Amino acid sequence: MTLRTLDSLGPLEGRRVIVRCDLNVPLRDGEITDDGRVRASLPTLKTLIEAGARVIVCSHLGRPAGAPDPQYSLAPVAERLGELLDASVAFATDTVGPAAQQAVAELQNGSVVVLENLRFNAGETAKDEKTRRGFATELASLGDAMVSDGFGVVHRKQASVYDLAELLPSAAGLLIAAELDVLDRLTETPERPYTVVLGGSKVSDKLGVISHLLPRVDRLLIGGGMLFTFLAAQGHAVASSLLESDQLDTVRAYIAEAAERGVELVLPTDVVVASGFAADAAHEIVAADAIEQSSFGAAGIGLDIGPETAAAFAAAVRASKTVFWNGPMGVFEFPAFAAGTKAVAEALTEVDGLGVVGGGDSAAAVRQLGFADSQFGHISTGGGASLEFLEGKKLPGLEVLGWQAR
Repeated sequence: MTLRTLDSLGPLEGRRVIVRCDLNVPLRDGEITDDGRVRASLPTLKTLIEAGARVIVCSHLGRPAGAPDPQYSLAPVAERLGELLDASVAFATDTVGPAAQQAVAELQNGSVVVLENLRFNAGETAKDEKTRRGFATELASLGDAMVSDGFGVVHRKQASVYDLAELLPSAAGLLIAAELDVLDRLTETPERPYTVVLGGSKVSDKLGVISHLLPRVDRLLIGGGMLFTFLAAQGHAVASSLLESDQLDTVRAYIAEAAERGVELVLPTDVVVASGFAADAAHEIVAADAIEQSSFGAAGIGLDIGPETAAAFAAAVRASKTVFWNGPMGVFEFPAFAAGTKAVAEALTEVDGLGVVGGGDSAAAVRQLGFADSQFGHISTGGGASLEFLEGKKLPGLEVLGWQAR
């Protein structure tokens, strides 16, 4: 079977189409701080609007405990969506209750309503299949067809992602189709040289990705908090830097496998070490094998790759035809420790080929550092789902749309 796309649904004029988006945006004091995921949903929504569908947008936001919680309301998202569409977007103050039913009944061809946070109903994420199916059935009663377009949730067997797609005629939206195209190129048909840059805090979060991609890549660059576990695996002291001692043997095995496969494993040669985890912490640059010899001794904590490493990483990225980057190189939220992440991001904009920012913290970082989405080949909205795809795992939210892993 192949992925069902919008064309498979036939004419959409006048039909109620439920679109499962991923509008899980960061909020601060009720204001959206990064609307990237809202923007990513626009191509599919505009296509449906132009086709004359009656569009019902649903999404989760945050982790409410299966009950209404004002701090996780999608109201600000509905407002922002209206601004981006330059159209009036209605907002239902519940998910499947009277407000949702009335708002859907009032929809006209080409108009849009956003339902309140799906996770305000415990059935959305219920482990019990009967409970989950019950909520999905209530959702399904609002629509005639379903479009799945939230790649960030396709690894979850949840009511609006999996069950709803079984209950209604369903298809993938443009965002999911685009994500799959890029991820397929990363795993099956990469143009070479192929470089993967991994950062973020924990090695344990990336074990599956490293294992699945090592046979496929030419070069693997390691930064972020996870670099210290790699350094420790080589016998270097890392002072008070983040360290996953239980992963040392696993990392040693990866280092050996990379050498055996001829994969160039590039680890930092210098590190920015600070006196503590704070934006204004005193800091200095030291060799990666001499972290405890900084002025801070055993109390020092590595918070970024050093300038020598940043230059080497940037050169490796620029010299590649395919690059996948997931995870910042340091604590980019603190300006003093953002240089490594910025260097990698800048190099990625100059790749003569496919440069992919792997969602999550990486996407937030490039936007916070002043880069535009259009400067990159692709910014994934997938986060954990993208990583699970790259690990070769089955994703229920895609399989229910006809997709099968290779």
